Amino acid sequence: MKNLKFAVIGAGNMGSAIAEGLLKTGIITAGNIFMSDKRKHILDNFKSQGVHTSDNNLEAASFADIVIIAVKPYHAKSVLEEIKVVIVPAKKQIISIAAGISIADIEEVTGKIPIFRTMPNTAISIQESMTCIAEANSTKEQQKMILNIFNLLGKTVFIPEDLINAATVLGSCGTAYALRFLRASIQGGIEIGFHAEMAQLIASQTILGAAKLILATGHHPEQEIDRVTTPQGITIVGLNEMEHQGFSSALIKGLITSYNKIKK
Repeated sequence: MKNLKFAVIGAGNMGSAIAEGLLKTGIITAGNIFMSDKRKHILDNFKSQGVHTSDNNLEAASFADIVIIAVKPYHAKSVLEEIKVVIVPAKKQIISIAAGISIADIEEVTGKIPIFRTMPNTAISIQESMTCIAEANSTKEQQKMILNIFNLLGKTVFIPEDLINAATVLGSCGTAYALRFLRASIQGGIEIGFHAEMAQLIASQTILGAAKLILATGHHPEQEIDRVTTPQGITIVGLNEMEHQGFSSALIKGLITSYNKIKK
């Protein structure tokens, strides 16, 4: 894996986050990453770390074994048209993070080459992404390699492509939903007496610990909730008040609203 060469085409939020995550693995070196974008001020940061940079997408794609398409969805097809002259003959592997661009859309340009349609989230920059992947035209060995790459950057699952939109909402938009919950917890912490910085520390670590508890044990959240709710206790009255105010239903409705939007 350490000898694989990557092109990241598009240095926006997700493209930059992926490059940062790859650099932090300690396995993939800066010299094996090539980033292309028109925005020189973004590329300069990566160039200073030893990453190859250019505003030429074709140059980046020519360099790489694996080409990551990290541009806005409305630019994806034009970028693929631009670079297909080097990716199609060599059957280079394509990783697309362009939301709403299907494998069939990519195949219209590239034909049947190995394609991985992925949905990571911005925590990939600190190697804590939840990445969902759908694939086409790839071998078991290629799938294992892509899985191993993204497992360096967090947790990874392969899913059917018809669940990618749902994965976008739950795993990518979900970052914003979780942070809104965190923000509310911090605000509540301030109201009950903490300074903002202390409230943020306590709330953040508490949420991190709760998530790790579920990942480590595999327990349903209610099992762990039951462990901290005692009869007539302070936890249960708080939970019940949140439910009376529509906490769970608001979150579920938000997820469904986002999903309905992405389907359009």
